[in-house]
Amino acid sequence: MNILSFFGKRDESASVAKNRLQILLAHERADDGSDALLISSLREDILAVVAKRVDIDPDSVRLEMDRTGDVTTLGIDIELPAARAS
Repeated sequence: MNILSFFGKRDESASVAKNRLQILLAHERADDGSDALLISSLREDILAVVAKRVDIDPDSVRLEMDRTGDVTTLGIDIELPAARAS
């Protein structure tokens, strides 16, 4: 067994570890951006559906996504106009 080949394996192992870390970091960064994009898209869709039935201010629709462990919750807050007296 050549001593240089033994050290070569360490370089390969370090390279694999570095690649795995880069993939992990890229995945975490992608999660941060995708949540904002998802919330924005959901907000627009919800606004369009509610606006078909009720006249609402677009700024009155608020969404919040919360991740706790394996559970993701989506909170929706819509300010509806006061009911008119007939």
